[in-house]
Amino acid sequence: MVTGGTLYDELARRLGPMARRQVPLGPLTTYGVGGPAALFVEVATPDDLARLRQALAGTRLATLVVGRGSNLLVADAGFDGVALRLGEGFAAVQWPDRTSTGDGGPAALIAVGAAVPLPVLARQAAEAGWSGLAWAVGVPGSVGGAVRMNAGGHGSDMAACLRRYTWVDLASAAGGTDEVGRLDYGYRSSSVRASDVVLGAELVVTPGEVAAEKAAVSAIVRWRREHQPGGSNAGSVFTNPEGDSAGRLIEAAGLKGVRVGSAHVSAKHANFIQADKGGRADDVRALMEHVRAAVRERSGVALSTEVRLLGFSAWETGVVTDAGSER
Repeated sequence: MVTGGTLYDELARRLGPMARRQVPLGPLTTYGVGGPAALFVEVATPDDLARLRQALAGTRLATLVVGRGSNLLVADAGFDGVALRLGEGFAAVQWPDRTSTGDGGPAALIAVGAAVPLPVLARQAAEAGWSGLAWAVGVPGSVGGAVRMNAGGHGSDMAACLRRYTWVDLASAAGGTDEVGRLDYGYRSSSVRASDVVLGAELVVTPGEVAAEKAAVSAIVRWRREHQPGGSNAGSVFTNPEGDSAGRLIEAAGLKGVRVGSAHVSAKHANFIQADKGGRADDVRALMEHVRAAVRERSGVALSTEVRLLGFSAWETGVVTDAGSER
């Protein structure tokens, strides 16, 4: 069997135009920094995905699903593996029939492709008068990524909305449609593995009133603009420890505005780390470590990151750095 770079070249040859070598991943993330994937694959259709699974059989290569890259930081050295992104063939939304449910009627299910952006879904639901997804307008990820990490905010999360999900394992013949209980959800965590690809989800909604739903979406957007920074970041860097706020602990440690190279702690919200345009992912990671150390020294609390770190050597949190991210 061919190995190393030669294996990636062989895979690129077998997969044809859907595969490219050494594609920078930074521009595909909200941080905008980071190095390339050894092999990048655009999966436009289910047939493309089947071809990729067949090509990867027996290779044991690391895999990464790149959704909207909103919780992903790739090292400047890049990712020695296969990164894939789902295309339009996984971006359909099937809405329930409103003729059988009036306002305040029974719950219904929508079928959503994994590549659908959460903010787009939230706005479409509001326009159609469906309730239960307004919270998603504040999460800049994809449906597949939200399923993977139990994304949430503003009083709800994926665990509260998801009924079933469809998935495949790139490393085996496993896959299918399963109930939400299989995901073993925790706070911003699930049992989805790096080789698993979430393809779609069935989400629970209830009939609502268009004006009220649009107002709820607008209120969340307004709150985020007032309280959270824009620019190049991945949202909240650290999960909130029980009974406290990571942002409060970071601010109490005097870290607002602190800079390491091309990265700095936001002066607007201390749990956001901003990356300069053209900056270094390694600076962002170094600043994360600095913040963790300073907070631990001051308060005794060991913060855990919810940002996926890819291509870095392991650090003291024990973060798995070769796991995939779809968000």
